[in-house]
Amino acid sequence: MAISSSCSSVKAVNTRWTSPSPSSSSRLSLLPTSIHRRYATNVKLTATSAAFKTVEQTTLTEDSKFSSAGSDSDQDIPTLPKPRILVAEKLGEAGVNLLRDFGDVDCSYELSPEDLKKKVAESDALIVRSGTKVTREVFEAAKGRLKVVGRAGVGIDNVDLQAATEHGCLVVNAPTANTVAAAEHGIALLASMARNVALADASIKAGKWERSKYVGVSLVGKTLAVMGFGKVGTEVARRAKGLGMNVISHDPYAPADRARALGVDLVSFDQAISTADFVSLHMPLTPATKKVFNDETFSKMKKGVRLVNVARGGVIDEDALVRALDAGIVAQAALDVFCEEPPSKDSKLIQHENVTVTPHLGASTKEAQEGVAIEIAEAVAGALKGELSATAVNAPMVAPEVLSELTPYIVLAEKIGRLAVQLASGGKGVQSIRVVYRSARDRDDLDTRLLRAMITKGIIEPISDSYVNLVNADFIAKQKGLRISEERMVVDSSPEYPIDSIQVQILNVESNFAGAVSESGDISIEGKVKYGVPHLTCVGSFAVDVSLEGNLILCRQVDQPGMIGQVGNILGEQNVNVNFMSVGRTVVRKQAIMAIGVDEEPNSKTLERIGGVSAIAEFVFLKL
Repeated sequence: MAISSSCSSVKAVNTRWTSPSPSSSSRLSLLPTSIHRRYATNVKLTATSAAFKTVEQTTLTEDSKFSSAGSDSDQDIPTLPKPRILVAEKLGEAGVNLLRDFGDVDCSYELSPEDLKKKVAESDALIVRSGTKVTREVFEAAKGRLKVVGRAGVGIDNVDLQAATEHGCLVVNAPTANTVAAAEHGIALLASMARNVALADASIKAGKWERSKYVGVSLVGKTLAVMGFGKVGTEVARRAKGLGMNVISHDPYAPADRARALGVDLVSFDQAISTADFVSLHMPLTPATKKVFNDETFSKMKKGVRLVNVARGGVIDEDALVRALDAGIVAQAALDVFCEEPPSKDSKLIQHENVTVTPHLGASTKEAQEGVAIEIAEAVAGALKGELSATAVNAPMVAPEVLSELTPYIVLAEKIGRLAVQLASGGKGVQSIRVVYRSARDRDDLDTRLLRAMITKGIIEPISDSYVNLVNADFIAKQKGLRISEERMVVDSSPEYPIDSIQVQILNVESNFAGAVSESGDISIEGKVKYGVPHLTCVGSFAVDVSLEGNLILCRQVDQPGMIGQVGNILGEQNVNVNFMSVGRTVVRKQAIMAIGVDEEPNSKTLERIGGVSAIAEFVFLKL
């Protein structure tokens, strides 16, 4: 056990604000140099009312810069083959035409797994939708030739990202083109549910005329809670305001100024669900949001609330929703997505008379499908030319020697980011983050882009469906309204190690654990790598020393004898294994922070018992 007294401090020697978009001189190529040389076509595109058309095409080769020396004809310039692009599922015509301007396109649909593996062995790029499984076996069959996989849509559950990265294959998706379509479908479900359109339609077709049975409710003046204020949530809010609704939203990363510009109030999760007449879900499916709408959540809602979900089926506990419908807590629900798709025919939820359902039609408009086709075609063509892609969802190749040196610090950076964001609370969005690197190395000897990307990953991914890596970290941070500053501080340590410590501060937010707030009023945590293992070394103004393995419990307590034993006994009685424990204090017999590493996640009753210890002022459980 380690007992420390205070956190160390040194003075900054230089600072800089992170640029949201890296300059062209600092960009890393996604593909090997040979790929740049291989593909001969450079296409210049312009927009027309129809879609995109090729207006100029030139030939570029590795030797083209010598074409004016000793050459009487352009025929002396060798023409290299175009890349071969396999389109394995139906893609909009505009996207296919764009691809044909760049490479040789093979549109082969409904391929068996064996046929797909044969095709990819002869392809440089592969484009799929959700129906084709791009497994490890597919990447192995490609034998290194496959350089880009494009997913025409948002979700990438059908692509083995780890295998793609291991085989040096970039994966890109098309996350923006279907935004308006999904928002429109959400509004369509909202209005049709409120006015019983589907039920009334079925009634008339059954030969009935039941006007009094299907009296609806008005939308004007009602409060709509938009749960998730990303692209789709923002568009839903914009349209709901046009219908005369009062719109509130919960999203820990939503920029407050963007919400204010639309007349939307950002509130806490509990405030949103407890005051809304209508709730529209637009949150990603992550471990933190899985079944977040459960019995406990529904019990906090207004009786007679109405629910719309065009996001992800897994955010709702479907059995709990049936119980809430039967109890009258939820008056109606309109669902486009489900935990299992397609849902079973005998599903109680699907068959419930107060539930309106559609078969995942959120992105199903002609315009959205064409937009997705163009977006993915541009991303794939750009990646084959070696350009950075803002929609890349897996990490690019990193020099082995750099990765080897930074590996433990990469893990530390992500975990510190993940811990910091879990300490932020309230409806106010996380917008400003300061990262402090302490190192004995010169500035030029320490490239922090990968570390910054992993901190961004740790902060964003727990409650987002964004996949963050070196390529897209700054882009996603800017998109989420995060401003990340970096400071370098020189310390007297061995330059053999790239980093002495990493500190993450979240500025101008409230914390759900007061002990994590430093003297400056900001959430602050710091970590180091010791013997190759990431350690948490400082929480707020309290120095601790705990290995970042498993999960973490932080307790702010009175510094008195017996505290470690009391908490240890509670955990031991529930068979929760403690892997590390540390206590930090500023003054003897005053306040202290106890940091406890645990292998298992304690149940709610165990955590309640810890909180019930009289000398513990507050505690928080953090997932790593």
